[in-house]
Amino acid sequence: MTFDIHDHRHRLKQLRDSGDTKLFANRDEMACPACGESFTRVLSTREPATSFPAPGDTRLCLLVPDTEFVYLFTH
Repeated sequence: MTFDIHDHRHRLKQLRDSGDTKLFANRDEMACPACGESFTRVLSTREPATSFPAPGDTRLCLLVPDTEFVYLFTH
């Protein structure tokens, strides 16, 4: 399974960018590549450990398509 944030950038709103870690909001009801349901946010990171604020009872999906980036999707 592959996912490239740049292929979907026009459908996402960038909320935060700290260089190696970026946070985007889904503004187009895009489907999560891990489960197929629409996601709320996606965190893209190269960092070995990072965190970001998640609202309430957030469900998380993790996608590790390669060794360069990790994508964490919230619903």
